[in-house]
Amino acid sequence: MSSSAKDKAKTPEGFTNLKTEAPPKNTVGFGALKAAAIQVNKYMKASDALKLSLKINQKGGFDCPGCAWPDPDDERSAIGEYCENGMKAIAEEAQNKTINRDFFAKYSVDELANFTDFEIGKSGRLAEPMFLPEGATHYQSISWEAAFEKVGSHLNALNNPDEAAFYTSGRTTNEAAFLYQLFVREFGTSNLPDCSNMCHEASGSALTETLGIGKGSVKLDDLYKAEVVMVIGQNPATNHPRMLSALEKCKNNGGKIIAINPLPEAGLIKFTDPQNPIKLLTGGTKLADVFVPITINGDVAFIKAILLKLLEKEEELGNVFDKHFIEEYTSDYNAFVADLKTYNFDECLKASGVSVDIFNQTFDLILNNEKIIVCWAMGLTQHENAVDNIRELVNLLLLKGSIGKEGAGTCPVRGHSNVQGDRTVGIWEAAPQAFLDKIETKYGFKPSAKHGFSVIETIKAMYEKKVKVFFGLGGNFISAVPDTGYSAQGLANCNLTVHVSTKLNRSHLVTGKEALILPCLGRTEKDYQKSGEQVQSVENSMGVVSSTKGILEPCSDDLLSEVAVVCGVAHATLKHKTKVKWLSYKDDYKLVRDDIAEVVSGFEDYNTRLKNPSGFYLPNGARVRKFNTKTGKANFSVNKLPEWKLKDDELIMMTIRSHDQFNTTIYGLDDRYRGVFNERRIIFMNREDMEVRGLKEHQVVNLKSEFKGVKRHANNFKVVGYDIPKNCCATYFPETNVLVPLDSFAHTAKTPASKSVVITVEASV
Repeated sequence: MSSSAKDKAKTPEGFTNLKTEAPPKNTVGFGALKAAAIQVNKYMKASDALKLSLKINQKGGFDCPGCAWPDPDDERSAIGEYCENGMKAIAEEAQNKTINRDFFAKYSVDELANFTDFEIGKSGRLAEPMFLPEGATHYQSISWEAAFEKVGSHLNALNNPDEAAFYTSGRTTNEAAFLYQLFVREFGTSNLPDCSNMCHEASGSALTETLGIGKGSVKLDDLYKAEVVMVIGQNPATNHPRMLSALEKCKNNGGKIIAINPLPEAGLIKFTDPQNPIKLLTGGTKLADVFVPITINGDVAFIKAILLKLLEKEEELGNVFDKHFIEEYTSDYNAFVADLKTYNFDECLKASGVSVDIFNQTFDLILNNEKIIVCWAMGLTQHENAVDNIRELVNLLLLKGSIGKEGAGTCPVRGHSNVQGDRTVGIWEAAPQAFLDKIETKYGFKPSAKHGFSVIETIKAMYEKKVKVFFGLGGNFISAVPDTGYSAQGLANCNLTVHVSTKLNRSHLVTGKEALILPCLGRTEKDYQKSGEQVQSVENSMGVVSSTKGILEPCSDDLLSEVAVVCGVAHATLKHKTKVKWLSYKDDYKLVRDDIAEVVSGFEDYNTRLKNPSGFYLPNGARVRKFNTKTGKANFSVNKLPEWKLKDDELIMMTIRSHDQFNTTIYGLDDRYRGVFNERRIIFMNREDMEVRGLKEHQVVNLKSEFKGVKRHANNFKVVGYDIPKNCCATYFPETNVLVPLDSFAHTAKTPASKSVVITVEASV
């Protein structure tokens, strides 16, 4: 009997010999070099590794398929413009093993579901299209033409286009993403859920409302010139390691760094640049001047406490706020101050969980400096009050005039390498009417103006059988989304699920009645089309669009580029009804960029500007104090403290990544910066919380959550005592996504509240 979708979606519950030790006090350095070398030597050909290491993130090379941290505008490191996890990403994509029909004949879908996520990812690169017929136990090979016709026939059999949803991962290039959303809109729907919905949607919502652009306002050079950089809800050493080099430059220039996070992340304690032989031999650079061990979701309370003290000092001294900036460039200041005065400083500080001494150290740095940058990631964006978190940070920057000037501003640090670019070129379920009007003018069809489904709405629609076809362009959907069991049943309810991927992942094993896996070229591989070898483009976290061009020969002759896949599906689906010359785009990506230049603001003369080795910056109003908001100014906002209380036996849990992980991709089983080795099924707990519950180190426990009457379970986790605030705990995702309620999400943005899940912990019998 076939396993249920829920069972296939769950990660196996077995253990793999946990070992723990005290977390290190220094990061990167020789340890990073060793870890990267082990991955490369184990999973890649030596010649491929050398070729790629010389071209990754270099001008004229290829963009790392990992994070979206920007490359320097000027000179780039000749030793290597990459980090440890960048090389792990390369070793994952360019691994020296492929899988095809023989592999899938050997293993049934049920058998593959019993693999760990690490084992699934390391099975090898997908080498040919695969099809799972209804009722079948094994995937079988299928031609590209038949695969495209299969997708087209399912889409054309729907009662209306809104019965399909088209997901996008942040690894997709600008060219593929633009064509994808164009196809979806010509097909007749706006159902374009994407990974932004699950990570930085709250940032985009808050920043658009307050500053008029849903992106950060700083350039990389600003980080070097800042007087204070606040790193809040972020772990750069694991998620964006090259950011540590920028923070080190800030320190060398006299800047101060404030790290605000429930966990003391080793990367912000001390950093040893592996490209600096002197640092390798003599030791690294101390980064964080102040570490603020905030309670989970205590961010608004802490920032509000700072705002209250700043207001007190302003009324006492009269020179704390940037009054000229406030009067000329902002709106709603008086309403903001009136609301702020209704809060009590002591109550806010208590709610944040921060001591008076740590608060004072932080406050002094903010009080006495004006060039302030705030950097954040999903530690702020995955709460029900996530939008409030970001708006409160903006309030702080507005008071200090720290927007639109050198060395100051907002810095949301995006995850996947082109997640920001995908949104820029149209991957959006709620695209503005001006963009849709340009589509109509250019192509002659009228796109639907109705807002489509976001990720959470897509999951509900699949579960309720309102969406019958799910198409995923990249990513590992089932391992990224909340409420794993419910989401898995939603996918199983579909008539067809389709995934365009470079490697096997768990989403391929949680299928609709029929399923397709369509293998595509990786970022590292050359892309040959009729007009010759193709160049593509991406946008980084700071709004720079640059080229990316593969280095290696494709690992299989039966791979297509994402552009070619989109064009093939569009041609097979729309046929004679289309107003778009899909097959021409497949032959020459310059034609795609010509169209983007006409439709998307900021991309004028795209093909010419892309030849600039450093790329080009997109317009950014907040960077130059032109705020495209409803008021025409930067807007102060009024934000409430989150209202939630824990019962005596409850903890608040946040999901996190290990150091051997990027998003849902598992590179290995170690988290060496937290002193954890050879295991992922763990829960980090405050030792006093362990003692109250009678729990011992490495004891096996079961986790439970309950939200609005629905109970969820995750069994078999080992306890690891850690320096985390009382009543807080942390676990890795995707293992505990099963505990994250689907109906708990950020207001306005609908990002899942994966960083504030109320749970109980019980010893396993």
